[in-house]
Amino acid sequence: MVYAIVKVGGRQEKVSVDSVIVVNKMAGEAGDKVELEPIMLVDGDKVTTAADGISAKVTAEIVRDEKGPKINIVKYKNKTGYRKRQGHRQKLTRLKVTGIK
Repeated sequence: MVYAIVKVGGRQEKVSVDSVIVVNKMAGEAGDKVELEPIMLVDGDKVTTAADGISAKVTAEIVRDEKGPKINIVKYKNKTGYRKRQGHRQKLTRLKVTGIK
């Protein structure tokens, strides 16, 4: 089994061919090809790290843009009438890994 650890969107993800991952928003439209930075490549018993010099490339395709779950932020101070309510939805991108070469 061949898989790679890639650095994308400020995090590290374990990917293999045809796997789908959700990362922070990336530039591009649905159907665009992107190249991910491999940190480690595992091919059976053979493990190659970035320090050893990885010659492999991990390619992925942007499936669609998404939004994360709604997060409610509520600030309240007792006896002063101070109430503040705010919401946030993180912008995300769904990627499908197409190849590890």
